[in-house]
Amino acid sequence: MKKYTFLIISVAVLTAAIFIVPKRNDSENIDDAELISASDPGERIDYFASHGWEVEEIAGRNITIPNDFSDVYEEYAQLQDKQGLPLRNYAGCNAILYVYNVKNYAPENKKMLAELIVCDNTAVASMVYSEDGGTIRCAVS
Repeated sequence: MKKYTFLIISVAVLTAAIFIVPKRNDSENIDDAELISASDPGERIDYFASHGWEVEEIAGRNITIPNDFSDVYEEYAQLQDKQGLPLRNYAGCNAILYVYNVKNYAPENKKMLAELIVCDNTAVASMVYSEDGGTIRCAVS
């Protein structure tokens, strides 16, 4: 009888936790200690430099991070998870995609680009890839 009572109480607590604990999918729920500031060009370039990348900004454009990730975007999100960047928390938000020339890395003589997605002045995603459509892709960190 005690096992059943414990089981019922456990299920009730877990069910309550699912409905009471808020999801972390907006910028207000993110611990500030985790955030990487990217509010100006210097901070964005310093972000790449802190990982050994020498970059030069070539473009920036407004984007919207999708609410629902396609298979390809899910792969991208998994890369961001590994880097500790909060892309998933910004699903559905407007952001800016910055693109950079990578000046200190050219495997197989391929021109490399770096990208940084910034939302609310915070770096939320980044990647380095070959200009030829991304036959070479790697994490920033």
